[in-house]
Amino acid sequence: MLLEITGLDAHYGRIRALSSVDVAVGEGELVAIVGANGAGKTTLLRTLSGVHPASAGTIRFDGGDITRLSAHARVAAGIVQVPEGRQLFGPLSVEDNLRLGAFRRRHRPEEDLGRVYAMFPALGQRRRQPAGTLSGGQQQMVAMGRALMANPRLLLLDEPSMGLAPLLVAEIFKAVQALKEQGTTILLVEQNATAALAIADRAYVLETGSVTLRGTGAALLADEGVRQAYLGL
Repeated sequence: MLLEITGLDAHYGRIRALSSVDVAVGEGELVAIVGANGAGKTTLLRTLSGVHPASAGTIRFDGGDITRLSAHARVAAGIVQVPEGRQLFGPLSVEDNLRLGAFRRRHRPEEDLGRVYAMFPALGQRRRQPAGTLSGGQQQMVAMGRALMANPRLLLLDEPSMGLAPLLVAEIFKAVQALKEQGTTILLVEQNATAALAIADRAYVLETGSVTLRGTGAALLADEGVRQAYLGL
């Protein structure tokens, strides 16, 4: 497995946000984490990327223990997060935001910029436009493109469809599917369980900080309990 999480706990003060979480992601897999608001999904990604400390447990990446590794060292190792809410540099141009994703890389990023613009043609058309003036969907494309500029070995996607119109949600998930088909390893946190499970190789259901169900995306999509609790069916 490329990523192995064992017995992971995380706290905010005295409040336990994650409790004994076990998650694994294989090379080239798309694994989804679904659950309600407050289930601990974002905390899990923040802990994986090193932004939030683990209270207990182990995180192993490519065979090495990274539980206490700094956030910037994890980026250097290939773990790159697309944060919830995009968190772009609004006054900077689209292209400057994208180039910032490659700041740890030594070679010129023109070839990578070309790949991002090929995936998201709207960004190429607006490359000189301040990122803060784009629509929500286009800003999400910039956030994803910025992460791809870092050439990630593991891409962490946090709620990529949040706040987007249905047509833009479909476009974003089409891009996620394309990345998977290109061999990118993805850990996807998403409240839109139907869309996430439909494209996931495997998935985990997180409830109040603990994994309560796991299986293939198709199996969880067909699970009656999941359908009633998260799919509105």
